[in-house]
Amino acid sequence: MGIFTRFRDIISSNINAMLDKAEDPEKLIRLMIREMEDTLVEIKASCAGVMANCKKVERQMEHVQSRGKYWEQKAALAVNKGRDDLAREALVEKRRFTDRAEALEQELQEHNALVEQYQGDIRQLEDKLGAAREKQRILVQRHIHANRKKRAQEEIRRMDSSEAILKFEELENRIERMEAEADLVNFGRKPALEEDLDSLVVDEEIEKELQTLKSSLAKEDKKASPE
Repeated sequence: MGIFTRFRDIISSNINAMLDKAEDPEKLIRLMIREMEDTLVEIKASCAGVMANCKKVERQMEHVQSRGKYWEQKAALAVNKGRDDLAREALVEKRRFTDRAEALEQELQEHNALVEQYQGDIRQLEDKLGAAREKQRILVQRHIHANRKKRAQEEIRRMDSSEAILKFEELENRIERMEAEADLVNFGRKPALEEDLDSLVVDEEIEKELQTLKSSLAKEDKKASPE
């Protein structure tokens, strides 16, 4: 049994309310669209059948009206010839075709009204189908976004797990050890520039000390030597 049982059920249905109550909205909207499409095909076929009948009735009316005019002309001819008896018979035939033409006219009006109703139903159903397809598009997009969000959250939870944290901590500790080992390589050693500058300072102090020593010795030698 379908979701909808009649065309009017589809037109009067509240798609949003039905989807809100559904356990599987995407599946329900697919079924709705399929039934709407099937119903639309049926209505269009029915409308086409009535339109074909309209054409048939119109052809019948043209023939009947033509025959009515024919017998009217024959009645006039009989009157001109003084044959009232034939004129009466011709008018009887004309009346028969006139009555038939009136019946066909009524039938044609009913067919045209039915075609108009079908066309209105088709427009309503197409609007409803368009709204359902748009709703389906939105649901599909929401489903895609929900799946992406779910995968992202799962990845976040995986990254937040204790195992992942331990791995990051282990990596961090390893890097810190490498940095400490690098620092120990040059521990206690001054950079080359500083060593060169320190050497210059030492050389200068030694030179001063040497000059002081020479001066002191010279003075002592001078005192020791006889005048």
